[in-house]
Amino acid sequence: MVLRPAQKGSEMSIGDNRAVVITGASTGIGATCALHLDGLGFAVFAGVRKSEDGVALQRASSDRLVPVELDVTDLTTIQKSHAVVLEATKERGVFGLINNAGIAVPAPIEAIPIPDLRRQLEVNVIGQVAVTQAFLPLIRKARGRIVNMGSIAGRAAMPLMGPYSASKFALEAITDALRLEVQQWGIHVSIVEPGAIATPIWDKSASDAARREAAIEDELRRLYEPTVAAVRRVVEQVATRAISPDAVAKVVEDALTAPVPKTRYLVGTDAKLRALMVKLLPDRISDKLLTAILKLPH
Repeated sequence: MVLRPAQKGSEMSIGDNRAVVITGASTGIGATCALHLDGLGFAVFAGVRKSEDGVALQRASSDRLVPVELDVTDLTTIQKSHAVVLEATKERGVFGLINNAGIAVPAPIEAIPIPDLRRQLEVNVIGQVAVTQAFLPLIRKARGRIVNMGSIAGRAAMPLMGPYSASKFALEAITDALRLEVQQWGIHVSIVEPGAIATPIWDKSASDAARREAAIEDELRRLYEPTVAAVRRVVEQVATRAISPDAVAKVVEDALTAPVPKTRYLVGTDAKLRALMVKLLPDRISDKLLTAILKLPH
């Protein structure tokens, strides 16, 4: 990956700025958070999978932002990015790790190809743990913080989003366990739970779902066609009301800078309403309400 070199001497490029590492910084929430934190004066190491994404970030940022090749499913790139960050931060360590990388794999549970399910969990769960394991020693040095990018889907599942929700439910559990495990070193761990955010994941998920749907055998596709059509209509409507990723970036800022950050950050009115439903309504009533709202077959 050919990227802008650091200023003379890694320590000069970092200076007194607190270093943060963010995964999945190529587009969407990750890119917005990387640029926002760069604007606040953090020394940002932005994990990208393609060099052109790193170049685009460099054009929009200060010299403090350093793109690093980082694929959360590839241990080699995790190790290489760790080496880059270690060389730059020396004994100061890393103040923040934002585990943002993620994908959405929509499909009925009965119809999702098992390799696709494994990839969903590999990226959204295993990859987050792998990156956290690599960087925790540097976080410990700085008594830093970890911010995991969850979703309201990690509290409330929706039809066709079972694989994605499973990954985000898992990340909630990992966050809770990690928070207790690392508190002894003064490390705070938070999880951000956005609702609908205007990012390329909507288009990526839609095209991915269309490809997967086309591969389903005819009889199975016919059985789920009413549910798929109902959910697709609602998703298209929700996408038009999705809020800016800037809202998530501001929450990440708070998780990194508040004297005592929240353990959970809900982002968006839809996320807050859905969380309230989960808290107040019994499962059967919630199911009936969602069935009516989504116009699901029953």
